[in-house]
Amino acid sequence: MYVVSHLNMTPSPSISVILPTFNRMEFLPEAVESVLRQTDRDWELIIADDGSGEETKAYLRSLDDPRVRVLFLDHSGRPSVPRNAAIRAARGTYLAFMDSDDIWAPAKLDVQRRAMRAAPDRRWSYTALSIIDTEGRAMSDAGLKPRIPYDGDILERVLRVDAIIATPAVMAERSLVEEIGRFDEEQVVNEDYDLWMRLAMRSPVTAVAESLVFVRHKDGRRYKENIIGSCEGWIRLYGKMLNCLAEPRLRAIARRRRAQNALQLAWVYADAGDQAAARRTLREALSYSWIYPGWVWGAAKAALPPPWRSFYRKLKRRT
Repeated sequence: MYVVSHLNMTPSPSISVILPTFNRMEFLPEAVESVLRQTDRDWELIIADDGSGEETKAYLRSLDDPRVRVLFLDHSGRPSVPRNAAIRAARGTYLAFMDSDDIWAPAKLDVQRRAMRAAPDRRWSYTALSIIDTEGRAMSDAGLKPRIPYDGDILERVLRVDAIIATPAVMAERSLVEEIGRFDEEQVVNEDYDLWMRLAMRSPVTAVAESLVFVRHKDGRRYKENIIGSCEGWIRLYGKMLNCLAEPRLRAIARRRRAQNALQLAWVYADAGDQAAARRTLREALSYSWIYPGWVWGAAKAALPPPWRSFYRKLKRRT
């Protein structure tokens, strides 16, 4: 159930901006302002609120712009759900995705839409990005994976996660997103890369090398708390891709990465002292992972009792 506010809607815009949120008042107003400041004015902003508290709802009700619509939803806890609700309400030719803690450069929509119109056979696009901290200050790229703007057929790059694609950097034809079935609401995390993979299966991409998106650095402690969910998400996603990919070489990539994430998950459980969960994970992954000798050796070490695993690590550091 949801309520739509700001019913004084403009004629159908060229771009529908999709912005889900849940209690992000420390960042949400700045994200919304960066949309309102766009030099390209032919857009609508659809904010899908995933059951936020009264402070966030009061802010959303205060937005006084005929191009802004707010969907008040029951809380789901899954980003795909509010995103899909906003997509269903969208009227634009293009969908531009936004997150509630990130920022767009003023020319983002203008530059990206021009790039897509220049290559109509490429039905989606993404821009380069910059990393900022919680105060909005630029952060160094040192230690981060290089962000190379891969262009054209990038399915293999997306499968390998060589292509670093942030959600607020993506614009796609609405018809293409509808064709592939929108976001997968059963994919609790990594739902963004699930969509990018399916987009890449259907169409080459236009990569805009200009950095037009500012992405907040996620707190390291929060990442560690979510690493189990992330690994589980990748395992599900690569298993799903095995049923979607026709080319054996690409299926092999998905199969190997599924096995790698299963092994990582087992080690996370083992390091947390949950040996039962580690062994359960290894048993469930054995049917698709045993063909990799390195995986079998890593699984054997993860399954060791804690004292022997610690002894092995100390021995490895000495050698």
